[in-house]
Amino acid sequence: MRFQFVTTHKMKREFWNIFLLFSIFSSALFFPPSEASSEFTRPPPRRIVLTPHERPKSAPQQVHVSLVGKDHMKVSWVTSDKTLPSTVDYGKQPGKYEASATGEHTSYRFFFYTSGTIHHVTIGPLDPNTVYYYRCGGSDPEFSFKTPPASLPIEFVVVGDLGQTEWTAQTLVHVGARDYDVFLLPGDLSYANCQQHLWDSFGRLVEPYASNRPWMVTEGNHEVEALSRHFPNSFEAYNARWPMPYAESGSTSNLYYSFEVAGTHIAMLGSYADYDASSDQYKWLEADLARVDRRRTPWLIVLVHAPWYNTNYAHKGEGEGMRKAMEKLLYKAQVDVVFAGHVHAYERFTRVYDNKADPCGPVYVTIGDGGNKEGLALNFEKPSPSISLRREPSFGHGRLRILNETHAHWSWHRNNDSDSVMADEVWLESLSSSKLCKESIPTPSEVYNDEL
Repeated sequence: MRFQFVTTHKMKREFWNIFLLFSIFSSALFFPPSEASSEFTRPPPRRIVLTPHERPKSAPQQVHVSLVGKDHMKVSWVTSDKTLPSTVDYGKQPGKYEASATGEHTSYRFFFYTSGTIHHVTIGPLDPNTVYYYRCGGSDPEFSFKTPPASLPIEFVVVGDLGQTEWTAQTLVHVGARDYDVFLLPGDLSYANCQQHLWDSFGRLVEPYASNRPWMVTEGNHEVEALSRHFPNSFEAYNARWPMPYAESGSTSNLYYSFEVAGTHIAMLGSYADYDASSDQYKWLEADLARVDRRRTPWLIVLVHAPWYNTNYAHKGEGEGMRKAMEKLLYKAQVDVVFAGHVHAYERFTRVYDNKADPCGPVYVTIGDGGNKEGLALNFEKPSPSISLRREPSFGHGRLRILNETHAHWSWHRNNDSDSVMADEVWLESLSSSKLCKESIPTPSEVYNDEL
């Protein structure tokens, strides 16, 4: 699956600036707490989709790309043939490869399962907002991806708890139906749960999308695959298949890292790595946030798997320890938005700090509704707490469109049979541009109007 776009980046920027002004002046920014429409029927779980390998043994499969630094991309894939080279040929025209890069390969064993050869090759430098065509290991088929823009605007797709069911497939179709720049996944990818062939099936299912746009992921509880002392490495499959650019951000672990793209600094945290004040993750996050230059990256976003705020009875309180340990770091750094998964439903909070509405705290969004096999988390607290503004147990995906240094548009799109329906939206103002929060960090307020 390839995307062809003729609209220029400049034209897009002009359109969205006009759209931003129109929307701000023509609609209210206040979104009261709300539940799903009573007319919408909750969908039941759907069957797992097993995606077979139908190419020759020498052909690449499970191809996906991820960002590395400001102008490089990592290409990852698997081959059944263990003798093939870890090389990527690439260029700006189909079938014409102007450059080539060589990388590394690995494999792993899990009980009686032995993975194929897993290749990772970093290519670049690459031009921004440009379509590149590439092939892996010198073999067909040819793939293509588009690099993100160098500056705003930029659009992120956010999907958690993806899995590989018929609902997953539908979510991905809805995602691919509209352009975007980077895919963010806050944990729970394949739901393999130690069944290693499901990692392979997942890689093949997402390949048409993950080979076409960079996917940046962090781990969830379903990536934990430790079984007794014989297999103590909890994240062996995840780390082997989905290496992220952790070293580039000063992290020592693939379970937490950060990256920057088009005016946005994004920290991907690890719910299943140590996080107390003496831990490596805490010290890394403290240093990472201290290095953020809001003049260069006016938007600051965090992803984590287990939500710190959650009014659903599913996984209630599981992120509380991490919240107590790290929330002050995020508040001091004036993080704009925190995305989480884990709970199989959608929920959006107002700006919050220490369980109270606060105009200088992050907006918290739970979006663990990608299509997992376990179904939806249907039961929320009643009545809805005042800090929870929108919640609905439905499958879907989110889009964060950052238009400029000051404003962004968040929307959540529900899977409604064969259609994707926008069921929630809100305009956000970056805290780096907020006059209220710019000079100092105020004391948390008990009462706060939802003008985000």
